[in-house]
Amino acid sequence: MKTRRTLLRNATALLGDALACDGRKLDVLIAGDRIAAIEPAGGIAEADLVIDLDEHLLVPGLINSHQHSHEHFQRGRTENLPLELWMHLVRTRIPVQLTPRQVYLRTMIGAIESLRTGCTTLVDDTALGASINRENIDAVLKAYDDIGIRSLVGFAMMDKPIVDNFPFVAENFPPELATELREARPPAADDCITLVRDLARDRHPLESRVGVLVSVSAPQRCTEAFLMRARALADELTLPVITHVQETRLQIVTGQLFYGMPQVEYLDRIGFLKPATSLIHAVWLNPREIQALARTGATAQHNPWSNLLLGSGVQPVRELLDAGVNVSLGSDGSCSTVTVNMLNVLGSAAAVSKLRGDDHRRWLSAREALQAGTLAGGRALGFGESLGSLRVGAIADIAAYRTDTVTFTPFNDPIRQLVYAERGAGLDFSMVGGEVVINRGQFARIDEAAILAEINCEFRELAERYTEAEASVAPILAAVERIHQQGLKTAIPADTYPARIA
Repeated sequence: MKTRRTLLRNATALLGDALACDGRKLDVLIAGDRIAAIEPAGGIAEADLVIDLDEHLLVPGLINSHQHSHEHFQRGRTENLPLELWMHLVRTRIPVQLTPRQVYLRTMIGAIESLRTGCTTLVDDTALGASINRENIDAVLKAYDDIGIRSLVGFAMMDKPIVDNFPFVAENFPPELATELREARPPAADDCITLVRDLARDRHPLESRVGVLVSVSAPQRCTEAFLMRARALADELTLPVITHVQETRLQIVTGQLFYGMPQVEYLDRIGFLKPATSLIHAVWLNPREIQALARTGATAQHNPWSNLLLGSGVQPVRELLDAGVNVSLGSDGSCSTVTVNMLNVLGSAAAVSKLRGDDHRRWLSAREALQAGTLAGGRALGFGESLGSLRVGAIADIAAYRTDTVTFTPFNDPIRQLVYAERGAGLDFSMVGGEVVINRGQFARIDEAAILAEINCEFRELAERYTEAEASVAPILAAVERIHQQGLKTAIPADTYPARIA
């Protein structure tokens, strides 16, 4: 079968790992799912499909290394709560049961917003709930299949009740409430491992545009035996691994009480840290942990907008980069962040770094933020150098923004103007694996207006159920507030990099 050739003509582009741009017009030839040639405009004559992208900036598709599709129906419903309180409004005491169609529509919210703003790859760390529902899982995968985005789906696996991932439970939770929560156990460990193994047969991310990875929710939510089972599964199947680690100050306290050391040091001690392993958030770190990440090849994933809205703190990005640690970017879930817009993440990553110290030479630049949101994301997910760069041989995941807009007028520095000013209004074209998924601002595979209308119609029937579910956690919030306050009074190691302004 003849390989389809698509020519993107007359574009300005951010080329290579350095995101170089000299302002010249270029032609980019796509053969199959790869970039086959990049030449001065007019230098490539033949193609099956020619798309004129004059007055467009061609950018490697953004990589959102962390979002939660199970939160999309709850965007805008919370504010001004730290993680340990907020999380119970997502994993409510009374769950909201959804049909597969509702799960499909919910997933589409994040997929549409992602492509609309220039993200071509996302990691969906979705929650399984109390049991594994294969119809709902298939609905998530189908949504990504249908819209055309590259996605890696994980299932936030754990084998301990949520209540037992906190310190100080005995003195702060009423015994009957703690007992109730311990009885609400997650799906069995064997079933979770089997789920990932079964799906990976046909949905390995290096072979399928919609794939799976290994997600363990967080070290404190898992026994050591389960952590190492998940690690072994990922090693056997060559799958990426993600886990939430040291997002908050309380999690430093938790590590000290549970393991006698911070959690990153614990993960290093048990042999969990390896390449293609992302530690989500990694806000509260010490120098030894940064060196462990550098030595093992693991990634520190920066979620700046989420960390800001939950008050978690500011990651020591410069210290990580100085040590040679790969730093990727993620939006986190839209119940806490309201948006999964990766342009917002890029801008906040560069901006919030300017709060760390007085040496302006160490602040994160717009270029470094864009590299973290493209090439570093590909490395974190096991794609090596093949994803997240506009160069010959790379996977053709590409976004293009109009430059005849106020955002790029005058056209001084395309990277700074993209990172600090563009938020998606100028997104006009998107390609995933060599297939055009947005052209002239219109989706190629889905009826966007019809889907959004259906989502709004469905949610009118669900809103009251979400309100009831959120109200059910009031006694849990009261107990966790006491834990939160006790944690603030508990000392943490002095060599932890300060992550918040006192």
